[in-house]
Amino acid sequence: MPYVNIKVTKEGGPHGTGPTAEQKAELIRGTTDLLARVLHKAPATTFVVIDEVALQDWGIGGLPVSEFRRQQSE
Repeated sequence: MPYVNIKVTKEGGPHGTGPTAEQKAELIRGTTDLLARVLHKAPATTFVVIDEVALQDWGIGGLPVSEFRRQQSE
């Protein structure tokens, strides 16, 4: 019984709010299909959870994401 937890920043969708319902459905479907194809897991018992994390609560390389991105663009 696979359990997959996908975490994404809450941005990029309509009005910067996060992934759309359609995008989430595609992630769920694609993840389920991948586990079925590669590991032969039953889709009926595969769980996929998507968590949206506020941008200010996400960090990369010891920096808040906004600061990390700012430094990468310099």
